[in-house]
Formats: sequence, C-alpha cells, structure tokens
Amino acid sequence: MEKYKHIKLEDLPKDWSVGFFKDLATYNLGRTPTRNIKKFWDDGVYPWVSIADMFPYGIILGTKEKVSEIAHNELFRKRLVPAGTLLMSFKLTIGRVSKLGISAYHNEAIISIYIKNKDVVFDDYLFYYLSQIDYSNYHDTAVKGKTLNKGKIDKLEIALPPLDEQHRIAHVLTTVQTAIEQQAKLIDLTRELKSTLMGKLFTEGLRGEKQKEIENRFVPANWKQLRLEETGDVIYGIQAAVANNLLPIGMKILTNKNITLDGQIVLDEINYFELKTKRHFDSVLQKGDILFNWRSGSKEHIGKTAYFNLDGEYTHSSFILRIRPNESVSGRFLFWYLFYLRESGYFLQKHDISSVNATFNKSAVDALSVFLPLKDEQEEIASILDAVDSKIMLLKRRQDVQEELFRTLLHQLMTGQVRVKDLDI
Repeated sequence: MEKYKHIKLEDLPKDWSVGFFKDLATYNLGRTPTRNIKKFWDDGVYPWVSIADMFPYGIILGTKEKVSEIAHNELFRKRLVPAGTLLMSFKLTIGRVSKLGISAYHNEAIISIYIKNKDVVFDDYLFYYLSQIDYSNYHDTAVKGKTLNKGKIDKLEIALPPLDEQHRIAHVLTTVQTAIEQQAKLIDLTRELKSTLMGKLFTEGLRGEKQKEIENRFVPANWKQLRLEETGDVIYGIQAAVANNLLPIGMKILTNKNITLDGQIVLDEINYFELKTKRHFDSVLQKGDILFNWRSGSKEHIGKTAYFNLDGEYTHSSFILRIRPNESVSGRFLFWYLFYLRESGYFLQKHDISSVNATFNKSAVDALSVFLPLKDEQEEIASILDAVDSKIMLLKRRQDVQEELFRTLLHQLMTGQVRVKDLDI
C-alpha cells in the first residue's frame, strides 16, 4: 500500500479511511481548438467552458464561448461532457470546482471527473472535498504559473467517511451554500432597486414637479442648475509616488484603490505621506468631504465617488479630487448625485477614455452641471438612498457571516473535527 504523505490516519475518526484520487475517479482533460482556425469557432453551437465560466460551487448554465459544429465533429468526436459532471481546474486557479448544468466541452486547464464506484464515494462529497485541499502540497510551477501534472492529480489524498456520512456532509454544505446564493440574489435585487430609485429621484424629485430637458437629461423644472465648482471647494490631492510608502511614517493617504465602485472607503492597504508644505496641509480631509476619482487605468473607475466620514487624519492623492460642499448643499445628496452619474455611464459618454489613463479632470469636474432642489428635499432624497444602502450593507454582513460559517464547516467536516451527527441542525 502506498503511504499517504498529507493525511494522517490517526488524526481521522476511526471509521474513516483515505484513498488516492486515481482509485476513486477517472478524469479527462479538455482542449482548446486552435484560435486562428476560424472554422472551429465561427457559428459556435456547443458550449465551451474556460475557468472564467466557473464560479466556486456553482452550476454552469452558459459559457462565454462556443465551438462550431466542425469542432464538435472533427476535434471532439461528438463526445460532449454530460450535464451533471463535476469539473475542476488544475492550472493557474487550482482547485476551483463547478458542476455542468448543460452538456459542454472544456479547455485543457480543466478536468471532467467521473466516479468509479458510487458505493465508495459520493460525487457531491468529492465536489466539496476537492475545493478545500491544500494544493501547495502538490502543485508545480510552470512557465505560465501553478499547475498539477497527472501524477500529482492521481496522488491527491481524499479522506473518506462512511458513505452515509458523506451524503450528510454534502447536504449540510449545500444547505449553507444555497443560503449564501440566495443572499447574493437578494443583494443584487436590492442594488437594482437602488439604481431604479436613483434614476427616478434625480429625474423626477419628490415634489411631483414638471420636468425639463437640459443637456439630454430630464430634471425637475424648479431644480437649480449650478456648476460643480459653485457647490463647494474643489481641489486636487497630493502629487507624489506613494505606492511603496507602507510604513506608518507621516499621514495616511487615500488613493484610487481605497475607493470601491460601491462608494465605500476600504483600508485593507493604506499608504503614508509626510506633509511638508501648506499645499500638503490644505489637502487634509474633513468629515463630510466628497472624494471623486478623476483618473484611472480602468475606465469603469472614472467618477467613482466616496463620502469621507472616517475618524483620524487622512489626506488624498492627486488622482482624487476633494469636494467640500458649502452650507446650501447636502454632502450626502451631492455624493449620491455623482454616484448616480457614474453608474448611469455619464462620465464615459462625455469624455475621451481611450487613453491608458482615462481622465475626467478638474476643469471638467468644475464645469459639470449639478441640479439641486431646496436643501430639505436634498436631505430627503439622500435619506432614502442611505436607507437602501444600509440595507445592502446589512445583507452583505449577513453574507459574510454565512461564508465564514461555510469555510469553517467545510474544514471541520472534511477533517472529522466536527461530525454531522453532532451538529444541531
């Protein structure tokens, strides 16, 4: 008997065993038809799966690319991988697992897996087990990145509880995963609601006013039109290379990476800068400031906006404009207004984003038309959108808890640290 290197039998429950992947399943590699032979790709009919089509624990119901009838006949010999088959990536992104919800082909970075004896291993159990293996114990590094060769795939070690326990483990994990997917759908629906509300609120308002068309946009007739520079003080941030300034020397400086498309400020990675001049100190942020990303290597990020409300001292980099609203303007309203413009594609429609660094510079921002109701209506509109956004954040926190529960259960159930019979479910 070959010796297991990565799983110690004495660490498992007594009624568990261990098997090599090669003894539990067969598998086939896919292939990619030659790209420059158009007859294999033109008029594509048959779904062809790449790693980009796979999402963890997901069911694949469609693919970005399809291969032709000619490829089906000449290259793949009409041997479609049937719906229900387990797929696993073994190159670059190693260990991503999905199931086919449709019959399809797949590329050479993916294997399709077929259980040898279903009295020994349950396919859904193997589906989850493969996703949590520490592949650093197995993979090689090739020219294009990490990969598993056939010998390493064959020697993957699989812990095997009794078959009925495998079924129960898979059921528990599927239940939690289903809850996560439902939560994700609820988040998406609430985001759609927010988008619909923004479109309605910023074109119709709350007072039932008649609309007027200005600059190809409809707005309530009595809303006041201002240039953005008239709504407050707008300045550039600090122009300096700070990407390598990770030591806490100087003041924290917010850069493009700290602003998300959702309008949040994230501090997973923060840089620092020593303030020396009056210009530097003038860039120190205050609560209520609005941060506008006017330049980025990604056109989708042009115009992303955040509302600054952090404790502590921060400044901002030159690719971010700081807008400090005056007393007649609700900062939250202005934040949502700019957020709406980016989401509706305004900044992409109005300015040249063909260069490597797409820009919407300060002069363009200064001249940007802002349509403002009276301040009480501004605050009402901001409150409505804040409430919906708070709901989204609550749903996301619940999803984070569910995902952490899934990761914990996945590890503990697959190692026997927790037995299904001991779970209060």
